[in-house]
Amino acid sequence: MMTLVITNEFADRFSEGGPFFMSLILICLLLSIGLLIRGFLSLKKDKNLAQKMLNLTVDSSLLGLVIGFFASVIGLITAFDSVEAMGDPDPSIFAGGLKVSLLTATFGLLSFVIARIGILILRWFIKPETQEE
Repeated sequence: MMTLVITNEFADRFSEGGPFFMSLILICLLLSIGLLIRGFLSLKKDKNLAQKMLNLTVDSSLLGLVIGFFASVIGLITAFDSVEAMGDPDPSIFAGGLKVSLLTATFGLLSFVIARIGILILRWFIKPETQEE
């Protein structure tokens, strides 16, 4: 039952943040994880491929982070447009708009941190090999 509640909470936050930008960030996260897995699998066979996967992971994780902040800025602009149109809005409406605009930044940061942990571990395994050459 607890898993169902957590899953629904995540799905609610995902849809609140805007499915388009949240999906782009999720694609960047999944791409980063896939590239990390491929990098780890190629460590013993081809160090150059592992290094290439590491570089691509860095790029895809940064892309997810930047998309998150870009979507957040767009959300803030939309929230301020709504405030301007309403004149004197209720603070709860304004706070709700700010919360929604920060969801994409939070998800972008989360995806960046997850990928960054994998990047650090993969670098740890690649470094000793390149120093011996």
